[in-house]
Amino acid sequence: MRVALRPSTRPAGGAGLLVLALACAGGSCAPPSDSTAGGAPSGTDAAAPGPAPGEWFTDGAAAAGLGFVHFNGMSGNFYQTEIMGPGVALFDYDNDGDLDVYLVQGRTLGSDEPLMPPPDGPLTDRLYRNELQPSPDGPRLRFTDVTAESGLNPGGHGMGVAAGDIDNDGWVDLYLTGFERNRMLRNNGDGTFSDVSEESGTHDPDRWGVSASFLDYDRDGWLDLFVGNYLSFNLDTHIPCFNRSGPPDYCPPEVYRAQPDRLYRNRGDGTFVDATTEAGVAYEFGPALGVSTADFDNDGWIDIFVANDQQENQLWINRRDGTFANQAPLRGAAVGAGGGAKADMGVDAGDFDNDGDEDLFVTELVGQGSTLYVNDGAGLFEEQSMQTFVRLPSLPYTGFGTAWLDFDNDGWLDLFSVNGHVTRNMDALGPDNPFPLQQRNLLFRNRGDGRFEDVTARAGEVFRLSEVSRGAAFGDIDNDGDVDVLVGNGAGPVRLLVNRIGDRNRWVGLRLVGGTPPRDLVGARVEIVRGDGASIWRRARADGSYASAQDPRVLIGLGTSGAPVEVRVTWPSGRHEAWQDVPAGRYTTLREGGGG
Repeated sequence: MRVALRPSTRPAGGAGLLVLALACAGGSCAPPSDSTAGGAPSGTDAAAPGPAPGEWFTDGAAAAGLGFVHFNGMSGNFYQTEIMGPGVALFDYDNDGDLDVYLVQGRTLGSDEPLMPPPDGPLTDRLYRNELQPSPDGPRLRFTDVTAESGLNPGGHGMGVAAGDIDNDGWVDLYLTGFERNRMLRNNGDGTFSDVSEESGTHDPDRWGVSASFLDYDRDGWLDLFVGNYLSFNLDTHIPCFNRSGPPDYCPPEVYRAQPDRLYRNRGDGTFVDATTEAGVAYEFGPALGVSTADFDNDGWIDIFVANDQQENQLWINRRDGTFANQAPLRGAAVGAGGGAKADMGVDAGDFDNDGDEDLFVTELVGQGSTLYVNDGAGLFEEQSMQTFVRLPSLPYTGFGTAWLDFDNDGWLDLFSVNGHVTRNMDALGPDNPFPLQQRNLLFRNRGDGRFEDVTARAGEVFRLSEVSRGAAFGDIDNDGDVDVLVGNGAGPVRLLVNRIGDRNRWVGLRLVGGTPPRDLVGARVEIVRGDGASIWRRARADGSYASAQDPRVLIGLGTSGAPVEVRVTWPSGRHEAWQDVPAGRYTTLREGGGG
C-alpha cells in the first residue's frame, strides 16, 4: 500500500511528514563525604577534559571510556523502528555506590545491506561499570565494558530500559523494551544477569515496547511494572510513505494501529500477573512513547501518565483498590492548549514551582512546541507553556528525552530536552549524512518567578552539536553533588554531559531505602525544610524522560546555604517520618522506620 501524506496530517520533523523547515533556535569540586558513594579503584584513570571558561556542561563520554556507537540498521526501506531508539540507563548494578551505564543497541532490519556499517564488536546492548575514583582535583570517571562477563546478550532491536528491584533482594534488575523483544533481566548479585522473561510472566515478544516504569501501585512493598507499547508494526506489513517533496520517508504514527499497554502486578514471589484488564488499563490506549509515575492528586497513591504520539494522553488515577481510571480529559492533561492531540514523546513529572505538587513537562513535534501542565495541587492541570516561556523556544525542535533537574543547584527545577527530527531534513541529506534527522538539544533555566529562560547558547560547546538524540538519563554520575546527563543518539555516539556548574551552590543528597537488604523506594516523596523555613519537594524516581532509567537518589540544590536541613519523607507505604539536621554537601541514606 502506498500512502501519500497530507500536510495537515503531520507538521515537520516529528514522527511523520516534513512540511516546513524551521531554523533551530539559540544557540572544581572536592569529592563528597558520601555514605552511599564510593568507587572501586582500578587501573589508569581517565578524566573528561576541563571545561572552557563559562562552560556549564562538557562531553566526558570518550575520555571516560564510553566509546559506544548506536546502530539503527537502516537499509533505505524507512522502517519505523529505525528512528525511535535508543534509550539509556543510569543505575548501580553492583551496589558500590556509583552509577553504572546501560546502553541499548539496535540490529540489522530485514535482509538488505545497511546503509551505515555497524560499529566494531558484538552488536548488542552494553553494560559499563563505573570505576569512579576520588582525587584532589575532583572525582575522576572511568568506565569498563563488562557486557561479556555480565552474561547480557538480549538480542533484538532495542528501544528502552527500565530499572528496579523486582524481588526485593537489594540488587537492581532491568526490563528491556524493543521491537519484538520486551523482556526481564534479573540481577544475580554477582555481576551477572539472567533472562527471566518467561518465568516472571513479563515476556511479550509480539509487542513494540518503548518506555516502561517500575512502580508500587498497590502499596504492597513490591514493584509492579507498566509497559508503554507503541505501534502494531512489522517488516512484512511495512507501509511506504513519502516526504511532501516526493522522496520516501518515515511514516507518521497514524498510519499504523496503536498497541495496548501492559500493567503487570508483582506477586512477591519473582513472578508477575498481567493485571491490564482487571486494573481497567486495557480499555483506553494510544501509541505510547513516554511514561511518568507520580502521585498527581496528592492522595498518597502512585498514578501513571502516558504520553501518546498524535493521540490523547492518558492520566491513570489510582483508585486505591487495584484499579485505575483515565482522567486525563477531566483533569486537563489529555491534549494541548488548542484542544487537539499532539505528538507527545518524552515526559517528566516534578515540582518546578515549589508548591508541593507534581507538574508535567512533555516534549513534542517540531511546530507544536513542548507542553507544560501546571498542577493545582489536587491533580487538575492547566497548560501554561506560553506563560512560562517554554513553548516558543521549543517550536523548532522535536523533543524526546527530558527531565526536570536543578542543574545549577539554586533550589529551582530547570528543564533539559534532547531533540532530533523523525522525518528527513532534505537540506542536510548527502553521502556523508544518510540519516539527516539532526537537531540541537535545549536547556531552560527556571527563574523562580514561574518563567523559564532559554540558556542553551550559554551551556557549552556540547550544546552546539547537532545529533539525532533520543533517550536521556539523569543522575549524579561522579557523586559530586550535581546532575549529569547521559544521552543516547540514534545512529551515533553516546554523550555524557558532565555538569560543571552545579558545584557553585550547596546541595544535599538523599538515598531513600527500605527493607532488608535495603532497596531504593521509588515513589517516596520528600519535603526539605531549609533554615529559612522554605520547603522544597522532590520525589525518588527512576522513570520519566524517554525510554530511559534515572538515578533513584534525590538531589536538592540549596543555593548559597550550607546549613543542615530538616527532611520529611512520605514513604510509598503511606508512613510519614522526619529527620533533623541532615548535613549538606554529602549523600545521606535514610531508611524507612529510622526517622522520627
